[in-house]
Amino acid sequence: MQPSNLPNHYQRIGGADKVRQLVQRFYQLMDELPEAYGIRKLHPESLQGSEDKLFKFLSGWMGGPQLFVQEYGHPLLRQRHFPFPIADAERDQWLMCMDAALEEVVEEAALRQELKAAFLKVANHMRNRA
Repeated sequence: MQPSNLPNHYQRIGGADKVRQLVQRFYQLMDELPEAYGIRKLHPESLQGSEDKLFKFLSGWMGGPQLFVQEYGHPLLRQRHFPFPIADAERDQWLMCMDAALEEVVEEAALRQELKAAFLKVANHMRNRA
C-alpha cells in the first residue's frame, strides 16, 4: 500500500487527459496490429464503448475519480469478462497492446514498470480458458 502523502498512479500519470491518451493509444494498437487480432475480435466493431469503459475503470483503478463505479457499480472484472474466452494468447495480446501504449504515453519509467506489473496481475486473473 502506498503512503497517502505520495502521489498515486493517477496523479503520477498526469490525470484524466493522460489516462484517456493511454486508453486511446491502447485501442488504436489493438485495432491496427495484426498480432492483436485474437483480442480485437472479442470487441465490437466500434471500440468507442470499450474505450469509454476502460477509461472510467482505469481512472478509479489508478487512484482517481471512481467513474466506473459511479456509473456501473463494482467492476467485477472477472465476472464481466467471463463470457469472452480469455486464455494465454488473449492475455498476451492485451498486454502487448497495453505495454506498447504505456511505452508511448507514460514518461516516468518507474511508473511504467509499476503499471506493467499491475496490469500483468490483472491480466493473469482474467484468464478463464485453458
